[in-house]
Amino acid sequence: MAQHSRGPRVVIVGLGVVGAAVADELVLRGWTDVTVVEQGPLFETGGSSSHAPGFVFQTSPNRAMTQLAQRTLRKLDGLSVNGEWVSKRVGGIELATTEERLRELRRRQGFAQSWGVPAQLIPPEQIAALWPGLDTTGLLGGLHTPTDAVVKGVRAVEFQARRAETGGATLLPWTRVSAVNTSGSQVTGVQICPVDVEGSGVDTSETLPADVVLLCAGLWGPGMARDQLGLELPMLPVEHGFGFSLPVSTGVDAATEVVKPMLRHQDCAMYLREWGDRIAVGAYEHRPLPVAPDQIAAAEDFARTGIHPAVHPFTAEDFAPTWAEAQRLLPQLARGGEGAAGLDAARSFNGIFSFTPDGGPLLGPVPGTAGLWMAQSVWVTQSAGVGEVMADWMTTGDPGIDTHGLDLGRFDPAVVSSRWAQEQGEESYDEVYDIIHPKATTLRMRGLRTSAFHPRQQELGAVFESAAGWERPLWFESNQGLGEARLGDQPLPDRDAWSGRHWSPIAAREARHLREHVGLVDMSSLSRLQLHSTGHSTTDGAPPSTTDGTQPCTAVDADADPEGHGATAFLLDLHARGLLSRRPSRTVGGIVYALLLDERGRVLSDITLARTGPQSYHLGINGPLDTAWLRARIAEHQPAAGETLQLTDAGTGACGLGLWGPQARTVLQKLVAEDLSDEHFKFYRARQLRVAGVPVLALRLSYVGELGWELYAPAEFGRFLWDALMDAGQAQQIRPVGRRAFESLRLEKGFRLWGTDMTREHTPVEAGVDFAVTGEAAKKLAALGADVPRRRLQCLVLEDPAQVLLGHEPVFAPGGTDPLGYVTSADQGYTVGESIAYAWLEGSAQGAARSIGDPVEIACFGERLPAVVAAEPRFDPGSTRMRG
Repeated sequence: MAQHSRGPRVVIVGLGVVGAAVADELVLRGWTDVTVVEQGPLFETGGSSSHAPGFVFQTSPNRAMTQLAQRTLRKLDGLSVNGEWVSKRVGGIELATTEERLRELRRRQGFAQSWGVPAQLIPPEQIAALWPGLDTTGLLGGLHTPTDAVVKGVRAVEFQARRAETGGATLLPWTRVSAVNTSGSQVTGVQICPVDVEGSGVDTSETLPADVVLLCAGLWGPGMARDQLGLELPMLPVEHGFGFSLPVSTGVDAATEVVKPMLRHQDCAMYLREWGDRIAVGAYEHRPLPVAPDQIAAAEDFARTGIHPAVHPFTAEDFAPTWAEAQRLLPQLARGGEGAAGLDAARSFNGIFSFTPDGGPLLGPVPGTAGLWMAQSVWVTQSAGVGEVMADWMTTGDPGIDTHGLDLGRFDPAVVSSRWAQEQGEESYDEVYDIIHPKATTLRMRGLRTSAFHPRQQELGAVFESAAGWERPLWFESNQGLGEARLGDQPLPDRDAWSGRHWSPIAAREARHLREHVGLVDMSSLSRLQLHSTGHSTTDGAPPSTTDGTQPCTAVDADADPEGHGATAFLLDLHARGLLSRRPSRTVGGIVYALLLDERGRVLSDITLARTGPQSYHLGINGPLDTAWLRARIAEHQPAAGETLQLTDAGTGACGLGLWGPQARTVLQKLVAEDLSDEHFKFYRARQLRVAGVPVLALRLSYVGELGWELYAPAEFGRFLWDALMDAGQAQQIRPVGRRAFESLRLEKGFRLWGTDMTREHTPVEAGVDFAVTGEAAKKLAALGADVPRRRLQCLVLEDPAQVLLGHEPVFAPGGTDPLGYVTSADQGYTVGESIAYAWLEGSAQGAARSIGDPVEIACFGERLPAVVAAEPRFDPGSTRMRG
């Protein structure tokens, strides 16, 4: 990347709330060679920022989204443009008219406590005091968040853009980007041309060189990505009804605009706020109204006719139910009374906003093209925070917060399509104000990806969820008869209605059965890669074929092979740089559990490396973000002359099964000729086998703490493999086991789930996985000070094993008011008879973990549940069972 005293040449496409924020933050960090290209005018550009209501509700079940909102408000506090305020912390109130919603608000108060947002449940009379004139009939209470705010989007754009310009940035209004230029895998600039405002038809396009290009094109992003980059963005622009009342006696003038808290009435999928002498009302109650790229007005139309691209005509019929409820809540909006005001349909409109499958933005580097970045589908709520994170990420490589749920590459490219984006976007719109259970799954495009075992699973009464498009069994109704459902040595208590959703007591039966006998778990949805090198005489020359059962991955000493070459050299280089926590196995057939680390020694992911040949590896990863990270590191690597590193998907066209339990060896031995005793097939070893004639890559490892193997085969053999294992295991009482039992078993064993229990915010020692850091990586962590924890992931056991947590609940010292931390993973441990939670806790002293036996309280729906800090793992601490 070119560098000079002003930093690299940066082009930002789009001057909405995101583009302006990033430009401002880059300039503040010393990157002043920044050009912002905007197809509309300054500063009301015509995108969503120009009409957004500006609600900044900070509380979210997603910690990163809350952090972005908090950062947005901290930055914009106290700012003004031409004497007019940019942000005003009037607070917000979420209303409850049903017991279910009131319970949800208690849960949301827990989120607020976990993430540091002031929040209080208040009764109807206090709501009435904060909003005089509101009819509280039918209200049960509300969640008051006094530090929430209204942000004026256009003013936020103007303040940040002007400050960026003062610091050296260049703003180019009425200029279109017609192409993004690349050379090889590096961005080189953009093609720009002026918007033809006068209709001259003259093409005056030119090249704007750049080392870094950031696309913040908002509503135009999906079309631009598809047409110019060949990328399909999982993002859907959707219309949203926004109505204004006629003038009403609010006592608020136009300059003050808003005094009372913002209102969200989620039971009717709507929100309200003051807008000077009017009341503004937003509606999510109506049908999704998706907007295709060709339905968005062009910049020329905006210039010549004033047609706002992000504003469509008001559809009064869609808005009618919302307006009726608004009149009930605020009687002054009902015509007929003195001072009453009706709907101003002429001023009302349908505004266009963007929706992604999970409601999060699309941020980060574009995989495969160095220097190309995106920040798409960002609302005003998170805008300035996104600006800070993107600027940190671009200038230092460290975004400063956990971005795995924000990264544009988090969705599997195999499922992302225009249809999928629309279906998922519509569902996301429908659910904006719904009560979403943390275990809920999508209802759209089900059956998109099915494993080879799917027909057999259906026959056994599998209940499925969707994961990255895969149909994944949660439990099997055919296992209903596996004895009594128990929690330890006691009958399994009934669950409450909330924790009992998307769950069945069959999970307890399946977990115990696997621990006592043997279970079969579908692992086909696990992301896997093949890393190998070609071109050097000592390498394998090709990836190991799982169809060749005649060449097993035996424990042949590979140290004689020159490790200065090929895939092995690449992995050793990552280890030497402190980016891979362990070196790969020295012998073919060895498996290593390792961490991917960033430059600060934080955990980017955890992976398994199975050495299947001198220069070939089978990698178990956590998803497409790992693939992108590895590809980027390969691009940095300098292979030996004539060598090529190849990273390919090992999951497509394949299937996988976990065969675990004390009888797993007995079952598998019936189907293979090789000796599977511990002496001949040790723990954390890999071999290629013929299982009942099926070519299988067998990995002896376990995520449930039991003896067994992961078995991977080409998909065309899958049904035969399933049948062979089920037939062979009849005497050992083999049963299929679903995801809910699997989750409980891994929690009993204390195995971490990346993205939930640990993220890039945490070091290995903090997360309790420092055992996986050795050699050069350990030295680097020590040099960085990353071996001194600031907090710890610790195991908690609830006093009442019948209580079930689902994650994100705040943890307190007994009687305390300030949280010590928050829960990550939680569930009942069916075979140990406990309700287990893992939680991030601040230490009782600098760097010290809380002591075993220390009492804590976990807030769940407003109730304090007693728990203690417990030793881990709760099951088989000596790990004798899975090593047996």
